[in-house]
Amino acid sequence: MNIPQEAVRLRSVQAPVMGQVSDLIRQHPGTISLGQGVAHYAPPAAVLQAVGRYIRMPEAHGYGYGIGHEKLRAAAAEKLDAENRLDDGYEVVVTAGSNMGFFQSVLAITDPGDEVILLAPYYFNHEMAVGIADCRPVVVQLGPDFIPSPDVIEAHITPRTRAVVTVSPNNPTGVVYSKSRLRDINRLCARHGIYHVSDEAYEYFTFAGAQHYSSGATPGASGHTISLYSLSKSYGMAGWRLGYMAVPRHLLPAIKKIQDTNVICAALPSQAAAIKALSIGAAYCRQFLPGLDAVRQMVLDGLSDLGSLLQVAPSTGAFYVFLNLNTTMSSVTVCERLIREHRVAVIPGGTFGHVTPSVRIAYGNLPKEEIEKALDRLRDGLRVLLQQV
Repeated sequence: MNIPQEAVRLRSVQAPVMGQVSDLIRQHPGTISLGQGVAHYAPPAAVLQAVGRYIRMPEAHGYGYGIGHEKLRAAAAEKLDAENRLDDGYEVVVTAGSNMGFFQSVLAITDPGDEVILLAPYYFNHEMAVGIADCRPVVVQLGPDFIPSPDVIEAHITPRTRAVVTVSPNNPTGVVYSKSRLRDINRLCARHGIYHVSDEAYEYFTFAGAQHYSSGATPGASGHTISLYSLSKSYGMAGWRLGYMAVPRHLLPAIKKIQDTNVICAALPSQAAAIKALSIGAAYCRQFLPGLDAVRQMVLDGLSDLGSLLQVAPSTGAFYVFLNLNTTMSSVTVCERLIREHRVAVIPGGTFGHVTPSVRIAYGNLPKEEIEKALDRLRDGLRVLLQQV
């Protein structure tokens, strides 16, 4: 009997790493996870109240306008104009999370065999989306400061290149790119007639004087810039799956086709939650930043005890710390042994396309006391493992 097989292009797409780590954690009870990139706080109480009222209305249970409720799109546009100061000429599209926004963007701007430039360490779902779309991720390895060079990016542009992707504040490194660097990359894309996809899911999470800049604010950016935003982190709404993107107007017809086929519309109760969250504004997220900053500093100070066993990326954004490890073990082996032998979970750097042994620590997902306990286990585990080789 001949059994049909999966699409060939999917065989080279990596399996979702969070599922693999979660399976290991379940096999080793008592493990503390520094793996999942979520905020530890819940949504605003007013958001939950607004959704509670909304779901009692008949219209909450039907279909909505494909690219988002007009009230939500208007609220997002008002925020983008006031805070991000995007160049005029974009359209807002509401998506079921910014991951979906990225995937739909790739489908809208590429044909099979086209290339998308990713800066390693990249966000792993971006690499997966490019592969699923039957395109080729062109990976640019960054230097020890994890800051992209426009000249190095330009050297990777070919006639098949359709986009350059940046993530700032960065997942997985926590690095925040400067305004001048992002403008240079945006203008590079304009010169070559390619898109700049700017993932800004962590826009409010900046520390130690770092400042977020939206690439779409670069003069003339609106015709070639796709800007991605999320409520998952800022408002503690990861499970609500709600994001939005600012796209060039000429892409709207293509994105409408993709959105209608892929999801029809983001869930209406989630859109109601987003309308209320945006009315509350960034102050909700910012009240948690001093606490997160204290945890960030605690993690950095704690890791400094390990000296030459590792190098720490200059993390001033998001809620991640990225470590280059001085070892001949693979990133996966290190992470598996940390779970099995030391009951602490982190994410292997190879998942993010990083070529040297490395791990990502997420410090935003637990209260400070739990992070402190996990950090003790991580520090002890790394000291043992890295000194064995």
